[in-house]
Amino acid sequence: MSSENVQRVGNHKSINIDSIIPNTIKQKKPGRVDINQLMFKVREKEKKTRKENLIFFGLIGSIICVAGIILSL
Repeated sequence: MSSENVQRVGNHKSINIDSIIPNTIKQKKPGRVDINQLMFKVREKEKKTRKENLIFFGLIGSIICVAGIILSL
């Protein structure tokens, strides 16, 4: 059988699974992976990580500076 039929208990109607699942889910993905796309994703993650670290250290530095100014008064 290429498709399964599911019966409802109350109505006794059968539903064809192939009509529910879109064709895009059924299609197989290509076997090859593009190395350029993978490298692009890795670079984007590295940029995001660097930006987060910069913001974090900037925030910590500014807190230290403000605390130093307050304590010196």
